[in-house]
Amino acid sequence: MIEITDLTKTFDKKYVLNGLSLSIRQGEIIAIIGRSGGGKSVLLKHIIGLLKPDSGSIFIKGHDIVKAKGKTLQHIRNMFGVLFQGGALFDSMTVFDNVAFPLKEKTKLNKNEIKERVNTALLDVGLTDVEYKYPAELSGGMKKRVALARALITEPELVLFDEPTTGLDPIMLRAIHRLIQSTHKKYNFTGIIISHEIPEIFDVADRVAMLHEGKIEIVGTPDEIKKSDDIIVRQFLSGEA
Repeated sequence: MIEITDLTKTFDKKYVLNGLSLSIRQGEIIAIIGRSGGGKSVLLKHIIGLLKPDSGSIFIKGHDIVKAKGKTLQHIRNMFGVLFQGGALFDSMTVFDNVAFPLKEKTKLNKNEIKERVNTALLDVGLTDVEYKYPAELSGGMKKRVALARALITEPELVLFDEPTTGLDPIMLRAIHRLIQSTHKKYNFTGIIISHEIPEIFDVADRVAMLHEGKIEIVGTPDEIKKSDDIIVRQFLSGEA
């Protein structure tokens, strides 16, 4: 689905990504873990084409998003749904209008079709009777659910989750993780999750990749990561400096 090869990116002459390579399989959920400030969100922005690398390539279903422009770039971006860390809901819009926004921007569906799609998306994330509320009236967990509904409304092939459970209590954290699993089962998207939630993320991901000093240190199943003898992996999982 995605083939990242020798990706490099510097800021102020400091390498954030330093020859990073990673293959992401179609239909899997892969979690990218690593220390804060280690480049995980920078990698995500490269995958969706918001940043251009200094060198390297990112092929998404055969298209190199690094070189893509115009309609080709837009075509690739239309494959994506994104759940941002803070939810990124529009405060001045109701829940309904927030979720409907991508459909109004990207499709020619009529009002009744949009209403049906929005209601289905909200039901998929366990929300009812919230269509006409505003984000300020919602709890943190409900905002995440609305943001997930918006990310899935166009039925994207790829969904990027940028720390989707940040700021949530343990109960809501597990609820959002279960929600990601259930929606993945229904929509069969390819999911990329940036997460600091160790070990909880191991229950969600099919594979885990650890980013360290600008490169992928290790990639494997959750069990393989937990059993790894790599000293850097062991230190990270145990919270040692």
